[in-house]
Amino acid sequence: MAKARVIYWFRTDLRLHDSPALKAALDLEPEVLWPIFTWDPHYVYRARGGLNRWQFLLDCQNDLSASITKLNPNSKLFLLREAPQTVFPKIFKAWGVTHLVFETDTDRYPRERDAVVEAAAKKAGVKVITRSGRTLWDSDGIVAKNNGKPTMSITQLQNAGKKIGPVERPIPAPTSLPDPGEMPLDFEHDQPSGKPDVNSGQRAKEDTEYQSIAGPKGDFGIERMEELGFPSATTPHKGGETRALKMLDDIIKNKDYTATFEKPKTSPAQFEPQSTTLLSPFLHFGALSVREFYWRVQDVVDNYGKGASQPPVSLTGQLLFRDMYFAAQAAIGPEFTQTLGNGHCKFIPWHLPSKVNPHTGISTGEYHIDSPEAEKWFQRWKIGMTGFPWIDALMRQLRQEGWIHHLGRHSVACFLTRGGCYIDWERGAEVFEEFLLDHEPACNAGNWQWLSCTAFFTQYFRMYSPISFPQKWDKNGDFVRRWVPELKDLPAKYIYEPWKAPLVDQKKAGVRVTGDGLSSSSLPSSSSSGDKGNTYPKPIFDFNERREICMAAMKTAYQANLLGNDERVADGSWADLFPEEGEHAGLRDLDFESDDGEKADEGDESDDANPGEKRTAKSQQASSKKQKK
Repeated sequence: MAKARVIYWFRTDLRLHDSPALKAALDLEPEVLWPIFTWDPHYVYRARGGLNRWQFLLDCQNDLSASITKLNPNSKLFLLREAPQTVFPKIFKAWGVTHLVFETDTDRYPRERDAVVEAAAKKAGVKVITRSGRTLWDSDGIVAKNNGKPTMSITQLQNAGKKIGPVERPIPAPTSLPDPGEMPLDFEHDQPSGKPDVNSGQRAKEDTEYQSIAGPKGDFGIERMEELGFPSATTPHKGGETRALKMLDDIIKNKDYTATFEKPKTSPAQFEPQSTTLLSPFLHFGALSVREFYWRVQDVVDNYGKGASQPPVSLTGQLLFRDMYFAAQAAIGPEFTQTLGNGHCKFIPWHLPSKVNPHTGISTGEYHIDSPEAEKWFQRWKIGMTGFPWIDALMRQLRQEGWIHHLGRHSVACFLTRGGCYIDWERGAEVFEEFLLDHEPACNAGNWQWLSCTAFFTQYFRMYSPISFPQKWDKNGDFVRRWVPELKDLPAKYIYEPWKAPLVDQKKAGVRVTGDGLSSSSLPSSSSSGDKGNTYPKPIFDFNERREICMAAMKTAYQANLLGNDERVADGSWADLFPEEGEHAGLRDLDFESDDGEKADEGDESDDANPGEKRTAKSQQASSKKQKK
């Protein structure tokens, strides 16, 4: 019987340790094994991705390739510069492939892509083997054990997980790898269209990565930022399995930190080093196994005894949240990342709602500008020029480093949606998709729904103040001084409210609070050194006023009690349930399906649709007074 000739297709599993799919490939005892990564034009041109995440991916690929070569000097990670849907049918035949093995992926596009590739494999007589390895439990398996429904709480996830069984222990990395076979390219190279290109604004020059399937040197080498047309990344955070395992080792050595970790008690204002593990980007790219992380931590917890933290606030609890979102997306499908068509997401008539392709029901990536004022707020929020230093510091850190603390993400998300701007959570999710190193479609959408109180969490009356909340963590404003250097010499009592600083104090600090942060006359000097002539914008609005407006609008929306799959959301008759005046007025005449595709979150989990409605008017008033600062 002929020996197996196996392609192992690396995707979001850029590691050798604890890889069930790689083990399945090696269990075939193959004659040859090709470790392949396909440079998919969907991600290059159609999916948002910032410079920092691209560089992190390249770090992970280079590290993995070096690790493969250590096991077999004749092998490495071979990168094919063509879409998997077109390149695989050709190499199945040209290379004499018998098996294709890969780790399953439940995101929307990967499901579609993999179905095409599997059909091509079947036609070519190539056997496809897949294994789950991206989550603690197989996401589709969790959905099945949850009666086909999405997991909308940690409890639901845990109950479904118990029916599957304990989280499996990680498996060791292989100690050897077979040689790769010959890799002839005597077939036509399908070069993708680079139009439209959602990442064109980030390219400093024309990209050249698809000029040759084997790369500029003909050796299937890893891409470089220059080939992508990108300038250098700005993040200090580096990727790779080797680095991830070293970071995990260092964390595990600190038994107290590992065993007693409680996410809500970690400081969002701490930096150099940050207060959390910063392992999430490695989980996203699969450079760190989630099961490896889970069991290394759980073993410490089990031996620690009294005083160890428990889910959901513990380290393992964070991994359970991740599985919860993955399983929710696996159940709901592509509509999970939007409101329209999502039967588990509340419909809120936010400003700047998404345009939707009427044929598919999926958001096009563009949006309606129902309010020029809201659009201006959104643009200022994106670049960190809202006039609220806490929000601006976080947004600038996000753009520069590709990461911000869990509670920082909560602050900026609440501010953009129900806690200030009243802008569609999908706009914020798109910005995070672009800039986060650890962007996971399921977790990103789930977290934004949670923070906007459209799903998972419903206590909309609990808001993050951009003034009082950071004061709890950083009274002197050191985090703000780091990321908003225009304010670095401002007295601490004004650091979160610089507009209150008298002119004499502004002058002494070398800054003037004026303008909107968008016009050239109101931008800080290029040096951002705090020298004379620096400016910092006035706040985009009075936060106390906006909080009351948003809370009233959320109450109205909750009383309407519409979900994203309600026919009234699609046909526009939702407007009959909302007052003609107020926050929702500008949205009443919008056609939500006209585009055609051309152009405070901590609380008890509850399955109630509107637990907020159980609060009396008196308790809501008390909450409002308590929030004011």
